Amino acid sequence: MQGNKQMIDKMGYDRSITMFSPDGRLLQVEYAKKTVRQGSTALGIVCKEGVVLVADKRITSKMMVPEAIEKMFKIDDHIAATAAGIISDARVLVDRAQLRAQQHSVTYDSKIDILSVVKEMCDLKQICTQSAGLRPFGVSMLVGGVEEDGTLKLFLTEPYGLYFQYRAKAIGEGEVEVDDYLTKKYKPTLSCNEAIKLGLSAMKEFLKDEFNFERVDAMLITVADKRVRSLSNEEMKNFLK
Repeated sequence: MQGNKQMIDKMGYDRSITMFSPDGRLLQVEYAKKTVRQGSTALGIVCKEGVVLVADKRITSKMMVPEAIEKMFKIDDHIAATAAGIISDARVLVDRAQLRAQQHSVTYDSKIDILSVVKEMCDLKQICTQSAGLRPFGVSMLVGGVEEDGTLKLFLTEPYGLYFQYRAKAIGEGEVEVDDYLTKKYKPTLSCNEAIKLGLSAMKEFLKDEFNFERVDAMLITVADKRVRSLSNEEMKNFLK
């Protein structure tokens, strides 16, 4: 009987986003984080010349068109993002961030700063951790870019609305392994070419025999032009020769 009572109690806290469990946990938020860990891997690297994002598209069928799988997002000319978890949730956040960036550009005639974009995402995520009838966003996002003054930034946004700034970070199913790889290999003095090679090598190290250039996307934002650029399969192949 005691075991049944504990199970019933847990199910009650489990089903409500607005109720803390007796040990101070929001279980729905923790489940959202677990959803992220089941998502395909993505990573970001800040180097001396720019920011690099690399993502695994995890192609599940030979009949799928690889180019149609969306894991990389351009938020503004100088800001890009990638995600792990429920990608449909990521699109909602990206659409909101793109609109915010456009409004800022029209209102102030200047590019929006990266932290404002990150806070916009995280504010919405946080609201969904305290409102009945909602669920947390089941996605983490890496947001990177170049500020107008040339400062390079990479942020991680968590499902519960918290954000952190990193020099290099991985999210998704390969988070632990890829983070370890990046920690060992990363140097602040990396060039863009070296950072791209490091990102692709880290992804290859994790995916092993499943790695191929059809299932990997890469984006680059450089200090020189402050514009988001996608790398082609041929360009990526040249970095791992």
